Amino acid sequence: MSLIQCKNVSFAYEGQTAVSGITFEVNPGDYLCIVGENGAGKSTLMKGLLRLKKPAGGSIEFGDGLLANEIGYLPQQTVVQKDFPASVREVVQSGCLNHLGWNPFYTAAHKKEALEKMELLGITDLADRCYRDLSGGQQQRVLLARALCATKRLLLLDEPVTGLDPAITVDLYHVISELHRKHGITIVMVSHDVDGALRESDHILHIAGTQKYFGTTEEYKKTPACKAFLGGLEV
Repeated sequence: MSLIQCKNVSFAYEGQTAVSGITFEVNPGDYLCIVGENGAGKSTLMKGLLRLKKPAGGSIEFGDGLLANEIGYLPQQTVVQKDFPASVREVVQSGCLNHLGWNPFYTAAHKKEALEKMELLGITDLADRCYRDLSGGQQQRVLLARALCATKRLLLLDEPVTGLDPAITVDLYHVISELHRKHGITIVMVSHDVDGALRESDHILHIAGTQKYFGTTEEYKKTPACKAFLGGLEV
């Protein structure tokens, strides 16, 4: 059963359609990259998947027992977020907030979960460091650990490698691939990095205000949409 199923979804701002005709599904174990030009509606669609924006038309349904508060999310970083004055431990533990219920305090289980995720991402030695003092790559690892505290099944990643240098980008892709292959995490990633998307993913959703393609990455490489997006270059 699909984790997410979108059927003819559209979104609008102030009555103006921003994206329309989006139909795709995400199954357990998928690695889906959402690509498209700037302003194509990729981040708007991500907000819809997170229940932060209501579709103007169509439907977005969760299946296989997935709940909205069980989705891990790594947002695009802003300047304010990069300067957040909290320890790494505090940032990672905040991924457990959706599971606190009426309890205002983290339990021993939540603290253990945060520690396990820091160990998984190789950032245990940074636990007491201030988040804003870290490098861009270290900050993204912290945010990934935070997102994993919210889920064991599905990660939504919005432009996770933007602003990172090439070596750190390769490292972060490796980390995400390990989470996918070794730990069974389903990945949905919005990306401007088309080369990375084609290399890492097994499915592609290409949108440009409307849907241009959805299917396997290998089939996408053969399409006119892919070749046009790459400026006519062969994949």
